[in-house]
Amino acid sequence: MDAMSDVTLYRTTAVTSDPAQPVATGVALKGDSIAAVGDFEALRDQLKGAEVDESFADVVMLPGLIDPHVHMTLGAMMYGAQIVPPWDVPVADGTIEGLTTRTALLSRIAQIERSADDGPLVLWGYHDLIQGNVRRADLDAISKTRPIMLWHWSGHDFYLNSAAIRFLEIDASLHETFEGVELDADGELTGRIYEDALLAVFPKLATILMSPDHIARGWERYESLLRDAGVTTVAEMGYGIFGQAAEDAFLAQHHSDADGYAVYLVPEHRAFARAHEDPVAAMTALRETDPRVLPQVKLFSDAAFYSQTMAMSDPYVAGQSEGSTGLFVTEPDALPDLMARYWNAGLDIHVHSNGDAAQDSTINAIASLPPEATEDQRVILEHAALLSPSHVRALSDLPVGISAASHYVRYMGTTMSTAIGPERARWLSPMRSVADAGIPMTLHSDAPLAPPYPLLAAQAHLLRDTVDGRVANADERLTREQALRAVTLDAAWSLGLEDTIGSIEAGKRADFTVVTMNPLETAPENWDEIEVLGRIRSGRAFE
Repeated sequence: MDAMSDVTLYRTTAVTSDPAQPVATGVALKGDSIAAVGDFEALRDQLKGAEVDESFADVVMLPGLIDPHVHMTLGAMMYGAQIVPPWDVPVADGTIEGLTTRTALLSRIAQIERSADDGPLVLWGYHDLIQGNVRRADLDAISKTRPIMLWHWSGHDFYLNSAAIRFLEIDASLHETFEGVELDADGELTGRIYEDALLAVFPKLATILMSPDHIARGWERYESLLRDAGVTTVAEMGYGIFGQAAEDAFLAQHHSDADGYAVYLVPEHRAFARAHEDPVAAMTALRETDPRVLPQVKLFSDAAFYSQTMAMSDPYVAGQSEGSTGLFVTEPDALPDLMARYWNAGLDIHVHSNGDAAQDSTINAIASLPPEATEDQRVILEHAALLSPSHVRALSDLPVGISAASHYVRYMGTTMSTAIGPERARWLSPMRSVADAGIPMTLHSDAPLAPPYPLLAAQAHLLRDTVDGRVANADERLTREQALRAVTLDAAWSLGLEDTIGSIEAGKRADFTVVTMNPLETAPENWDEIEVLGRIRSGRAFE
């Protein structure tokens, strides 16, 4: 190379996620890009005149960590609320301890209610399988006059007291329009409103959850987690759900190039279909004006894992969906045509697909896609909670990847077996089987449903440990190489950005996470001791 005074050469230990050169001792940057990677001494001889920087000589540089499935606006709403979680939750100013019994939950809600300012009260974090059954009468016992809205951890359910039902102006007739309206034996509202029924109540909820002060408080908490975790890239996997105008305004107000992470946007089909006569054309036009919008779309096959509404081939055996087989968001006979519509427009497809019945539907739809797709077009199964061995075999022959929710095993590896039975619970996030089958595989937080900590997400699948101290199917533990790649290069692949980010290679964007220890040389049980020292995004250093 010719002498270049505008190149900076760093001496470091670079763990690259590049199979051709897994570790390097020198990384050269030019502007916002990586100019060269290799042996430090060899690069110093090559790059005559380059500025040599020894500030990272005693630490480790990883590819910038990626969380490929988050929800920024939803996260600001949840993190901005009072939190009553079933397990410990890290936040900006410490950790909120989990409330592991029904008594502890109701006592905490009553305590919050007594000390809260006047007005409606929204609390996020409830989980029925851990904290027990809570309905309208339980919340009425805390207050008959203040609206109390208990938000399920999943984000897909609310549990309301009578005052909240009046505040939201709903009654039992809503059940005639939406399946997600729970009635008791007398045909009266139990207080549980879930899935698409939330569309009927969200305009009133938004006056609280999307107020400027609430969003600002929640966004600050969110960004502190991204900083602590060393995240340099996130993807909003559901752009438009809360309205493009509102989400754009929040991003403009709370995120900029001065932040240490980039945000990409994946439009959500139903939101764009409500807002635009031709959602495909709307997404295409938007990509031409906003480089954050990826040439991808988010679809839903079924409903939620945490609230036990994912679509199952056999009924749930316990929990709030006992006797039910869950819900399809897109009916199996409609999914192939919907997928083909976007596939034929050249878009990659992300499809939320959780239960085993949903996997059957999703795999059938993928198999029916027209074969004349572009060579690198892909479908990503999002969350993919339950994957049987036959599902994994079928997926290995299709143009797919898996983006697994990192926390299903850790949070629910034991508890979910109560709801679905121990045999099906063995199918929970079998990521080693997925990786060994040659299927690209990444891990995501679905933040705020888990903190956006990629290294902890990877550790969860190195250990397969659960919050109650057990191990869920140790055969599905990832190797350290697989786990790190899942939050770097394979995460980039799931977003169609593998040529831009995800590994330390010449020509890619200069995104790095600086840490104290090499994950590939650190025992899996110690990955949570790897300290993030800072981030470099587009060649610029951040905390």
